[in-house]
Amino acid sequence: MKLPENDYQILRLTDAFYQQYPNPPYKEILKKQKRAYNCLLFQTHYNYFICIPYRSEIAHSFAYLFKKSIRSKKHKSGLDYTKILIVNKTEYLDNTEVIIDKDEYKETIMNLDKIKKDALEYVEEYVAHMNKTNTLHPVFFKRKYCFSTLKYFHEELGLTK
Repeated sequence: MKLPENDYQILRLTDAFYQQYPNPPYKEILKKQKRAYNCLLFQTHYNYFICIPYRSEIAHSFAYLFKKSIRSKKHKSGLDYTKILIVNKTEYLDNTEVIIDKDEYKETIMNLDKIKKDALEYVEEYVAHMNKTNTLHPVFFKRKYCFSTLKYFHEELGLTK
């Protein structure tokens, strides 16, 4: 699957994705009862897409936190890097129209390059640590990746299990 020329989409994942990654055992993958999360999806130079969920409340710094939306004045809303999903099958992508906060959409688009860069760095740092090519201090690794979903996508990331 190729994304449009702008190389990103805002979408949801299909039921097929959530059936492949049920909770349990994939407890870090976000899904509210009866509602999937809206995600920012973009292509990488690898053989997968990065899908970052929009969240209303984020209590850590491993995210892009919105600053200009009305909701962000009351909540710590943003795009959560710790809940990044690695997607390599088009049947996991739902093409139905997604509605997100207008201000947050604008801020996403205005900061798309930074968001993509930071998200890719988050994933690549994890891969480098797991490959032992750039080992992080254990305390820092635990703080940054303890609740990360990346542990579920070792095959897609080219890591051995």
